[in-house]
Amino acid sequence: MPHRHGDPASSAPIAVLGAGSWGSALAIQFARSGRPTLLWGRDPSHLAALAADRRNTRYLPDAPFPAQLAIEPDFGRAVADAVDILLAVPSNGFRATLERLKPLLKPGQRVAWATKGFELSTGRLPHEVAREVLGPDIPVAVLSGPTFASEVGRGLPTAMTVASPDEHFAAELVRSLSGQNFRGYTSPDIIGVEVGGAVKNVLAIGAGIADGMGYGANTRIALITRGLAEMTRLGVALGARPETFMGLAAMGDLVLTCTDDQSRNRRFGLAVARGQTPAEAAAAIGQVVEGVAAARAVNAVARRVGVEMPIAEQVYAVLHEGLDVATAVRTLMTRALKPE
Repeated sequence: MPHRHGDPASSAPIAVLGAGSWGSALAIQFARSGRPTLLWGRDPSHLAALAADRRNTRYLPDAPFPAQLAIEPDFGRAVADAVDILLAVPSNGFRATLERLKPLLKPGQRVAWATKGFELSTGRLPHEVAREVLGPDIPVAVLSGPTFASEVGRGLPTAMTVASPDEHFAAELVRSLSGQNFRGYTSPDIIGVEVGGAVKNVLAIGAGIADGMGYGANTRIALITRGLAEMTRLGVALGARPETFMGLAAMGDLVLTCTDDQSRNRRFGLAVARGQTPAEAAAAIGQVVEGVAAARAVNAVARRVGVEMPIAEQVYAVLHEGLDVATAVRTLMTRALKPE
């Protein structure tokens, strides 16, 4: 179904690929705003349960599906008639999903994602992976910002950012997402928005570890503030706009994930501080903890571009090099004194 720029976005079908908590929440929000929405996931039994229950009882039991939301277990059928296709898959499955999608794309279709994090094997941001797989001509966008899936699913007031070099695409996505309790903002800075989404998960693990060790509110706010400085340095080095990091997709998402226990990354850090191994903590949470792989990727990218990220580096060392937390904190607190 080719897209014509005069068509209202709200009448054009969207396919959401990924039926976890975040994919389900976004599908619910699009459908709640009146947009025909198809939700696909890779687990047929999970999809059958979604269709039967008309809700995601595993992740979002308090969020019934609107009438405009349909479950589609066939990948090809899910994307065939969609004008826009939204990937809501973990970062480790992002490239494979794009590769599966590429031969099915038709003229006029557009691709967005809510996936966060650098690709571990290459250090590329999601938009770079998308360009590599799909080529330069497909309109692309990223959805990011301070949002917990359960609150979006329940219709609580929420704001987020849609970033795209295609201003028209971003504006249409914002219009079709926004409603009485949901407000979208557009941004042209896809690099900054993606860097914010990647780095905040690493810092949220650090905040969880610090709180789990009982270090207190002073430590938490110092970690958030200096972590924001690290995030900004990395983003600017990669071509982002500095002002992006004062917005929803960077500072907003960072504060959210560092301070609320709905954050899987923060809960993971709390568990590590209690003495669980990273593997034990991840198993106990039972969902992908994006900050674990992101710590490795962020550390590698920062070294490649020559950006100092001492907090992210210590989180990486704790998770992947076996450094004990007390030593990591001591290393941070005894760094050479410098101007803020």
